[in-house]
Amino acid sequence: MGVASSAGEPRIGPNAILRLAEALRALAGESAAERIFERAGQVRHLRTPPTAMVDEREVAALYAALRVEPDLALVHGAACEAGTRTALYLLAHRIPRPAQRVLRLLPPWAASRALLAGIDRHAWTFAGSARFTHEPIRRGVRLMLAGNPMCRGIESQEPACGFYAATFERLFRELVDRRARVREVACEAAGGRACVFETRW
Repeated sequence: MGVASSAGEPRIGPNAILRLAEALRALAGESAAERIFERAGQVRHLRTPPTAMVDEREVAALYAALRVEPDLALVHGAACEAGTRTALYLLAHRIPRPAQRVLRLLPPWAASRALLAGIDRHAWTFAGSARFTHEPIRRGVRLMLAGNPMCRGIESQEPACGFYAATFERLFRELVDRRARVREVACEAAGGRACVFETRW
């Protein structure tokens, strides 16, 4: 579950903002990043990158502003690139190297259990007010976010959570099985009861 700030609003870690800024600059340049951050009312985060947890509504507004871009390749690419960069940041700065070495030596089912235990402990940093759960499936695991704030008020014809899918996929590829694939099979933005990510190896 997400945790609430002292002001009563759930918060999400700054990677969702920082890595999107990096992705937009890399894929489309500074002007595109400024346009999207300004549309979301988040230019201050572009000029002075946040260093602490931020209100989940700010993250949701930023990704909603990205989704209305007419260039659909940029919308999908930037969200996925931000997710990949978030995973790489976690691998470089948050998941201890000795633990990573151990996970890579385990069979996928055991590495997955250990990784998910860590994700459970830190779900509040990426899920905000959403409820994160998971369940095993054949040669994989199903990850679920119910009440995903990044889908609140959003309507889409297809799954819209490339940020989360890419983050999960890179973590599972690096720590569980290099053949791991993550596919969002249901999304609240597309009418689902939860955002569901099937992770298989």
